[in-house]
Amino acid sequence: MNIGEALRLLRVFHDLKQTELSEKIGLSKSYISEIEGGTRVPSLETIDIYARGFQMPVSSIIFFAENLMEAKQGKNTTKKVAVVSSKVVKLLQFLEDV
Repeated sequence: MNIGEALRLLRVFHDLKQTELSEKIGLSKSYISEIEGGTRVPSLETIDIYARGFQMPVSSIIFFAENLMEAKQGKNTTKKVAVVSSKVVKLLQFLEDV
C-alpha cells in the first residue's frame, strides 16, 4: 500500500506545506517528509493523527491509499473504481502543480 503517497496528496489537496501540517497535527516535519518519501511507514496511530487533522475517518485514508496503489498498478477490480480513482489522483496531482 502506498500510504505515504496518499497522505502527501491529502496534504497537497488541503494546500498545506509540510511545515504547516507539522504544526497542525503535531508531528515533526522530518517525520512527515519520511512518510511522504516512502522511507518510513506510518503506524495506525499516526494515520489516526492525520485523520483527525483532516477531519476524516481512518478508513477513508486507507481506502484512498489502496485505490491509489491499484490505479497505479492497473489492478482496479471494477471499471467505475478505476475511472474515479484515476480522476481523483489526476485532480490531486493537478492541485499540487498549481
